[in-house]
Amino acid sequence: MRYFILGAGSWGCTIAQMLKDNGHEVLLWAHSEEHANLLNKRKKMPHLPDVDLNVPVTADISVGKNYDALIIAVPVQFVRSVLEKIDYDVSIVLNLSKGIEIATGKRVSEIVHETLGCKYAVLSGPSHAEEVALKLPTAVVVAGEMASEFQREFSNDYFRVYVHDDVVGVELAGALKNVIAIAAGIVDGLGGWDNAKAALITRGLYEIARFSIEFGANPLTFMGLAGIGDLIVTCGSKHSRNRRYGEMVAKGYDPVYLLEASKEIVEGAFTCKAVVENYGNKHDLPIIKEVYEVIYNRKSPIDSIKSLMSRSLKLEMEEVRRWLEKSSKNS
Repeated sequence: MRYFILGAGSWGCTIAQMLKDNGHEVLLWAHSEEHANLLNKRKKMPHLPDVDLNVPVTADISVGKNYDALIIAVPVQFVRSVLEKIDYDVSIVLNLSKGIEIATGKRVSEIVHETLGCKYAVLSGPSHAEEVALKLPTAVVVAGEMASEFQREFSNDYFRVYVHDDVVGVELAGALKNVIAIAAGIVDGLGGWDNAKAALITRGLYEIARFSIEFGANPLTFMGLAGIGDLIVTCGSKHSRNRRYGEMVAKGYDPVYLLEASKEIVEGAFTCKAVVENYGNKHDLPIIKEVYEVIYNRKSPIDSIKSLMSRSLKLEMEEVRRWLEKSSKNS
């Protein structure tokens, strides 16, 4: 297939170069003529100056009508406004972006359905651009329509793609793990407590699964690459901007100022805002709500930890256990 990629950041450029190396025709779209011209001139990856980018870049979104598939690689808060620029029929969208729209609480699949009304798939998993661009071993999942075709066309000797059938679970896993990664960074910034971080990641995964079940996701999805796999890398990697942001907040930097000053999008900060402000009154989200409090109400990270540790005692995995028992009975 021929691919038109919306978004010329590090991930969009990395995927574009990989697809070209795989033998496909690829064109990148940048949000401005200035950015497109810079990339065409330098022929280097943004944020990865030692890695070549041999894919053409345009700022004209209308030329996407000449391509078979449209790939989304722009920050989620801008997805709707970018898609609204498209005035031609799109056959299928493959989404690479991870997050939830603040204004509506909607996932990217829902935004695509509302704006383009076309086929949809999502690719996600533990896949920092810094390593994929260097052709280091990576495994991800793709869920949705034409998943098998994307699996074949993306896979190579360093990028392995598995097919999945849970679009909602894959989307929510990719979005919510960024919030937990901010919390993990806070723990790192407070002193790198191993016990606390292990508990946080484990309970964070459970919180993600419990929330996602309410939207039709399969809890087993969170045991795979899109869930625990992506959560591990985002909570522990030196490349994780969400983890790094949390660490800086714990060290005393103003959380809102950091968001405004950052040259990179800290997607988890916007995702926790989207979740808490759209669903916080309906769902039990202790970790996500505390991250929200730390960022937007400037609650002390230490006080947030105390709030989490003093919650009422309960059974572990209660909601997921009930889901599995119900599914067993229905089958």
